[in-house]
Amino acid sequence: MNAMRKTDADPDRSAIAVVTGAGSGIGRAVARALSDAGWSVALAGRRTGALEETAAALPGDTLAVRTDVSDPQEVDALFAAVHERYGRLDLLFNNAGTTGPGGVPLDELPYSAWQKVLHTNLTGSFLCAQAAFRRMKAQDPRGGRIINNGSISAHTPRPDSVAYTTTKHGITGLTKSLSLDGRPYRIACGQIDIGNASTDMTERMTRGVPQANGELAVEPVMDVADVAATVLHMAQLPLEANIQFATVLATTMPYVGRG
Repeated sequence: MNAMRKTDADPDRSAIAVVTGAGSGIGRAVARALSDAGWSVALAGRRTGALEETAAALPGDTLAVRTDVSDPQEVDALFAAVHERYGRLDLLFNNAGTTGPGGVPLDELPYSAWQKVLHTNLTGSFLCAQAAFRRMKAQDPRGGRIINNGSISAHTPRPDSVAYTTTKHGITGLTKSLSLDGRPYRIACGQIDIGNASTDMTERMTRGVPQANGELAVEPVMDVADVAATVLHMAQLPLEANIQFATVLATTMPYVGRG
């Protein structure tokens, strides 16, 4: 499906996407897939240099906006910049997130670490979704799509991951509420739950990570491009169709029957 067909407002203009956490990993891969498919992509993230690297690698039109998604004013500035540049928004890939400190037992987790993970993963996702929702509801013609980056941790936790797991379960509630509240305005919302995509964040999987039985085990990973292809498929559906939840994971990772 050609991305040009995604924009009802102007069939001769490419669709407009915002990708958060676009400076590396899954965000960068999804930005590349969208750009390759003809989308104009606004790149958001905390590191200006990383955003510029992503932008330089994309073949199409881009806009890089340094953004801390946990800051309401910075989120408002991001979506204002997108509106000023493009006048429309067709897609938000709500991807920015952090795992927090690894290997810290629940009873030893500092409040500051808990707070940082919640502010980035859950509050940040809400703020971006709310800003996108406002734009999509107000624009003419109405509508758009929000895709939230969940995780298989939205279903099954890893050991010593209470903050991350809690936020990812919260993302599922956010996805369901957005889907329901967006119905009158042609705003579709889906969630992609990802397991062991090969990025800097998951490099530790290849060295061994704790399992539920207390052992360390090396876990298989998959090409991040396969995640990006899945997001692109979700994004290119007409607004009359929605993939509510999709799980994409390394086939033999310990998830089904984990522990």
